[in-house]
Amino acid sequence: MVREQLKGKNIVITGASGGIGAEIAKLCAESGANLVLIARSIEKLKQLQMELQQKHQVRVEVYQIDVSDTEKVKEVFTAIFAEIGEVDILVNNAGFGVFREAHAATMDEIKGMFNVNVVGLMACTTMVLPKMRERRFGHIINIASQAGKIATPKSSVYSATKHAVLGYTNSLRMELSDYNVFVTSVNPGPIATNFFNIADEKGTYVKNVQKFMLQPEYVARKVVDSMLTKTREINLPRWMNMGSVVYVLFPRLFERIGKKAFNKK
Repeated sequence: MVREQLKGKNIVITGASGGIGAEIAKLCAESGANLVLIARSIEKLKQLQMELQQKHQVRVEVYQIDVSDTEKVKEVFTAIFAEIGEVDILVNNAGFGVFREAHAATMDEIKGMFNVNVVGLMACTTMVLPKMRERRFGHIINIASQAGKIATPKSSVYSATKHAVLGYTNSLRMELSDYNVFVTSVNPGPIATNFFNIADEKGTYVKNVQKFMLQPEYVARKVVDSMLTKTREINLPRWMNMGSVVYVLFPRLFERIGKKAFNKK
């Protein structure tokens, strides 16, 4: 499906080497957008770059970067502005998680998750904000998680990073409301991607929730459909988001009744 509003727009996607990042890139290229793809795996990015350029004849630039390196983020975004000019849409998709009980999480894992999921996201956003405010045009899309709404056992640190992303996103949306810059949070449940190769080493969680897992193509389509619209949140699947509403209203009851479901990791 071609989305006319994206034709000729410059879209930056972090964590674009696989999963929903790569799927978002494919849909944007299909609609004629120019892409800047960022990830740690340069070989995967180059393969995707070649595929999209040949298939859709769009401009695709790739940069190898770990978004937790904030100095590198500044360097790369400065190069992006010099190369393509304005950034119309930023999709902050880079992130990772490790499922462990709080006492078992190492400081390296804790710092790593916060540096990528939170600080890296903020660093990328900070680079595009001044120009978007000045132009009074743009869209920032932050990939958060249902874990940012409902924390569960063995995901204390990961949930904390996504709570932070949601808090930042909600504040940012209000700050930019008078500048015609849209801000959207995307809160999916578990997605069938390589995320769980690191997060779920034993495969227990994937085995228990496999039938509920979202397909990355489906999530990507929802994200791309929201681009340059005033969509506040994308919650997937919808029934899972209802749980977060009940949780806010009846937290103690929800935790007691949902205890068995929460312990699927």
